[in-house]
Amino acid sequence: MPAFSPRRPPASSLWVLGFALISLASLIAPALADDSHAVLHTRKGDFTFNIEVVDTEAGRERGLMGRKSLAPDAGMLFDFKTPSPVSMWMKNTFIPLDMVFIDAGGRVINIAERTVPQSLDPVAAAAPARAVLEVNGGTAARLGIKPGDRVLFPIFGNAS
Repeated sequence: MPAFSPRRPPASSLWVLGFALISLASLIAPALADDSHAVLHTRKGDFTFNIEVVDTEAGRERGLMGRKSLAPDAGMLFDFKTPSPVSMWMKNTFIPLDMVFIDAGGRVINIAERTVPQSLDPVAAAAPARAVLEVNGGTAARLGIKPGDRVLFPIFGNAS
């Protein structure tokens, strides 16, 4: 009579299980913000954007002018350094954008959705803003971004 030996799962099953656990951990781990990624924390979840930061007068004046496209997960963050009345326009900008106006603590003040390309009409923050995040037009509606949501990024002191 053969000796009893417990059955071991095949090695391939262990690899599959390990991969599944790692994948699950990445789904429930909090999104992290760093110098090139901003996280929008909304009621629908956290959404990470690859961003370019412009924090000089020349950079803010140029912004996204002349660009023909913007990746769905990309944006440009205009850092004004201190909260102030902010007004933007779409001169020489060829793609519709959503402008997310943000206070010093990273809270969304208001959103100008689907701004009109090449318009010279001013688009203003409803209150003093520290920054403006420009993303593709329609993004705010698609992700459910609303006033009061948070933008996690180092300049707001809330990226950890």
